Amino acid sequence: MVFEKVRDMIASQLQVDASTITPESRLVEDLKADSANVMVMILELESEFEVEDEVILTLKTVGDVVDYIEKHQ
Repeated sequence: MVFEKVRDMIASQLQVDASTITPESRLVEDLKADSANVMVMILELESEFEVEDEVILTLKTVGDVVDYIEKHQ
């Protein structure tokens, strides 16, 4: 559930096919997120899941983001 929501948010923001995003997908290296994309994703994740941006900046993969959200909800 959380993965699907995060995946869809990332797919929309980065304009990539959601089916290509896996928990192992790296935000910058694999999905080509730049700093502007990351900032928008952070804002969306903060409003959707009430997470802190300082922590999100340290997460590297989609799975890392999902794990953090699941542990802090």
